[in-house]
Parts: sequence; C-alpha cells; structure tokens
Amino acid sequence: MSIDWNTRVPMRDGTQLSADIYRPRGGGARTTLVARTPYNKNTAEQQERAHAYAASGYNFVHLDVRGRGDSDGTFEPWRNEGRDGYDTIEWIAAQDWSDGNVVTWGQSYLGCIQWMTALEQPPHLRAMIVYVASSDPFEDNPTGVPILWEVCWMRMLDGRVLQYVDRVDWPTVSWHLPLISMDTHAGFYSEHWRTFLTRPITDREFWDPVRYQPRITEVTVPVLSITGWYDDVQRGSMRNFTLLTSPEAPAQVRENQWLVVGPWDHRCTRTRNRQLGAIDFGPGAETDLPELERDWLTAVLGQQAPPPAPVRLFVMGENAWREEQEWPLARIRWTRYLLASDGDANTRHGGGQLRREDDCAANTDAAADAPPDVFTYDPADPVPFISDFASSSQIGGPDDYAAVEERPDVLVYTTGPLEADLEVTGPVRLELFASSSAVDTDFTAKLLDVHPDGFSQRLCDSMVRARFRNGYLEPESRMVPGEVTAFEIDMWSTSHVFKAGHRVRLQVSSSAFPKYDRNLNTGAPIATATEMVTAVNSVWHTSDYPSALVLPEIPGDG
Repeated sequence: MSIDWNTRVPMRDGTQLSADIYRPRGGGARTTLVARTPYNKNTAEQQERAHAYAASGYNFVHLDVRGRGDSDGTFEPWRNEGRDGYDTIEWIAAQDWSDGNVVTWGQSYLGCIQWMTALEQPPHLRAMIVYVASSDPFEDNPTGVPILWEVCWMRMLDGRVLQYVDRVDWPTVSWHLPLISMDTHAGFYSEHWRTFLTRPITDREFWDPVRYQPRITEVTVPVLSITGWYDDVQRGSMRNFTLLTSPEAPAQVRENQWLVVGPWDHRCTRTRNRQLGAIDFGPGAETDLPELERDWLTAVLGQQAPPPAPVRLFVMGENAWREEQEWPLARIRWTRYLLASDGDANTRHGGGQLRREDDCAANTDAAADAPPDVFTYDPADPVPFISDFASSSQIGGPDDYAAVEERPDVLVYTTGPLEADLEVTGPVRLELFASSSAVDTDFTAKLLDVHPDGFSQRLCDSMVRARFRNGYLEPESRMVPGEVTAFEIDMWSTSHVFKAGHRVRLQVSSSAFPKYDRNLNTGAPIATATEMVTAVNSVWHTSDYPSALVLPEIPGDG
C-alpha cells in the first residue's frame, strides 16, 4: 500500500484542503472512498479503516474539512460542506489512480455533510455510507436550542486541532445560566455556540442553507444508513430513511436505500460490544460492520453480488437480527394504551396504569370523572437523565430508572405483568393532554421495560416544549394557564420484545436534565433567561382528554 500524506486539494474559491491518500499495491485506477472530518484525519482509527479498505482493493481518502487540522480556511459548522464535498469528489475522480467512482463514508458530522454534498449532485458520486447522522439543525433538539452536550462539542472543535475535554466538569457546566454564556463558564469562547443560541429557530433565511431534509429525495445514489437504538441522534437516520422510501420519493430513490439498526449507541463505528450498560445483548451485537460495508458496496456497485434486504434490525429482548422490506413495518398494529389513575400516578409506587384500549371501554363513568395527575416541576431541581455526561460522544443507554421513579415529580404508568411476549418495533408516540400553571413548560415521555426484579430499562424517549408544540416553522405558542392542551410527543423508535412476566412502563415529567436544557417556565428568551419559577403541571386522562401511549406492536405467530 502507498500513502500520500497532506496532499493539497483545491476548492473552487482557491482554498486548499489537506488529504491523506491510501492506495493498494499494484497501482491502477480504482474505486475511492472519501471521509471528510473535523476531528483529525490522521488517527489510529482512521488509518485502520483506510488500511482495511486498501487491502480489499479500494483507495481511501481522509480529508480535514475547511478550517480544521491541516486544511486552510475558516471552520464554520455545515456552512461550506456541500460545495467542498462536491469539489473533493470531482478532484478525486480526475486523478489517474481513480476509476471515476467515488463513495462517501462517515459518522455523525461526517454523515450529515454527506447529505449536504449529495444535494450538490457531484457527477462522480456513486454511493454513500452514512453512520449515525442527525436530522436538520434543531430537528432532534426539541427544546429549540442545541442540547447541552453540544457546548462540549464546540470545545472539542475550538481552534484547528481536536481539544481534550474529558477533564472539564461538564455536569457542573450544564447548570449554568444563561445558556448563552455556558461557553465562557467552561473556560472558552465559541462564536458557533452563540450563533446557535441567538439565531431564532424560525430564522429560515439563516438555517435553510444547511437544512437537507426538505430536499433529501433528490439524492439518487445508493445509501447505506447505520444507527443504533441507543444512538442519541437516532431519529435522523430513521427519518431520512422514511422520507427516502416514502411513496412521494421517485422509484429510483426508493429502491436505493438500506438501513441497519443495532443495539448500539452513537459510538458504533468504534464500539459494538455485546454489553451496553447493564444489558447483555448477546454475541450478535458484535457485528462486523466494515465487512458489511464491503459486501454492500460489492452489490450496489454492480459487481454481480445479490443486494441485501433493505432493512436489517436487531430486535432487543429477543436479541436477534431480522431482515425486513420496509420501515416502518407494514404489519405494525398501532395499539393505544390509555393512561389511567385516581390522580395518584406519582412515583413507581403510585396507582398509574397503562390500560390497553382494545381490552377496556374507553368511555366509562370512572374515566369521565378521573382526576388529573398533578406534580410540581421546579427547574432548580430537575428530573435527572442518567448519563455520565463525560463528553459529547453519547448521552444515556439502557439505564435503570427505578431510582428516578421514586421522585414525586415523575408520573409512572405501568401495565400488569405480561402473559406472553410482546414485540414493539417502530416509532413510539405519546398523545398527551396536559395543563400547567405556567405559560411555557416541558413535558417529557420515556418508554421502559420493567424486569421482574424491578430493573426499569430505558428504551426510547423524547419531550415537547410547549411553545414549539406546533412545530418550529410556526409561530411560538404560549400556554393558557389552567387550560388543557393537546400535545403529541415523538418518542423516537425502538425494536424490543417485552418478555412474559415483564411490564410496559411510561414515565411522564417535565425535565430530563442534562440531556435537555431546563425550561424556566417563564416564556422568556431561552438563550438569555435566568429567572425561573416553579410550574404545577397536570396530566389528564378522561373520556374528553384520553391521554394514550401509542405502540407499534408486531403480531406474534397466531
């Protein structure tokens, strides 16, 4: 294998980016993979991947994005990546060691910028391998501002080289108000952080140039999307695949999509151990994704191999892989579980129940008169979201929330022990009717599997900020204190078998800190607010206000 270090790659504006080029022995023109990174192109991990591809007969190019590492220019997250990606691909295609076929590869930020590049329609782009890519800006951040770990990410990318962040006390930093100065509280100044905090989410002129989902069906090349059920930006991969395979997408686009979802977190390009947190997912979790990538490329680049199934899912609980033809699955039975209690759903020791709508009358006298479940949300004492928050690489996993469920500001709704296994595979949502004493507050929702020993395993979760309940492109909408309001919470997706004897559980509260910033309940501007008030929040579950957890159940055999 030959390696050319720090090769200069010219962009259309004269800026030169730096690339390391790995080529197999024997020379000749070959298909080339390219990864563009802000995290340093020359690491042990990057070299290992490039060497493996070169051993399989491919060229591999690792390139520092504009303004990072050995590349010239100024780094502006996402702003130049589409054009620079186009120029990089076309430069590669013009080299004598290239056969004109270029495939992009990368995870997280490296995945997002592949979509931006593809929308520029570079003529020599042939396929994309996209790991753990988030959605458009803010789409995965329901509070309207970056989730708090992104200040850590901004510190990692402060300057031109990767900064060491593990010794910063990020849990303490996350408590700082106002959010706008969280960077200086952590000891540095980030223009990028402040731009994200001060530009309104509805500023379409500013954000539309880096939004790719409205145009994503213009991407016609084959795409392999890979994520994990515990990837903390999982929604992006699922949303992208759903859009690209929808009836509205052209047939050529629909037929060129593949999705792989394993029992992994955001770091799945590096670590796919069978154990994640306290849960052992079995030997199947240790998938050889590099081998899967190469098999997929052999198929989609026309080398006579049969194409794989379009969807490959790891079903947790059952701990087995399954091939499917679509996502969401066509055989889903959408099942509503009504929230019920006598106004005593506080803590896991309360009377909160999940009642399958199929098995009970939805409009009983008891339901008509059921009192709401009431709790006090104090931003100074938020409900914790379990995470070590050591860095920006991952927040949370299949953690045990039994201790969190001891708090009176956590409402807990649970089924009885299941008589048979129950598979839930697909998007999960909560239809919630709630009221508040505040003009703005949050409502969080979490789906859990309660094991017979009481272990309360997180599966998926999300939240809604009241002012954004109608979507980011609509005007902000304050609540009327005391008035019941309808919310729909997209709780993201999972694939899990609740085993017989286990119980299905839903948690509802108003905070999940530090995964999401705290709503201060005043309706003030999020970036600069410091004053906080407590909110008395109520969850309603009557015949007029039938709050319900909606699960994508998969019918079992018979």
